[in-house]
Amino acid sequence: MEKSLKRVFLFISILLFPLFADAHVASDSDSDFDWKPVVNAIMKVESNGNPNAVSGASVGALQITPLLVAECNNILRARKSKKRYKLKDRLNVAKSIEMFLLIQSFYNPKNNIEKAIRSWNGGIHYSIRRTQQYYNKVMSALRSL
Repeated sequence: MEKSLKRVFLFISILLFPLFADAHVASDSDSDFDWKPVVNAIMKVESNGNPNAVSGASVGALQITPLLVAECNNILRARKSKKRYKLKDRLNVAKSIEMFLLIQSFYNPKNNIEKAIRSWNGGIHYSIRRTQQYYNKVMSALRSL
């Protein structure tokens, strides 16, 4: 059963990523950086790729909280963008990835993978000790993709 889930996840990832591979958030960071493998690994750990996953206040394939949606909207407002995210956008894989990219462009402009993984789990001021298990899981998922 586990192999079947991995295959389904990989198949869905292959199908969906071309749809938003060109999604790009204006920032000072390297816009050519390929976050796809990291996002795939985080999705695997967070929800096994299920866009309808719910765990408490966290929703969607990337398990996005209302606080993260609000922070994305604050960043967009500061950048003078008219775009805003809604809570229901957490159920949309492409929009969830846009939010991930937006957060990375603002808080992680040097595209540090470790920082991206740990902050996705522990917030901007994450603790290395408290995010170690999550970091290990995501790195393991990343190596297996």
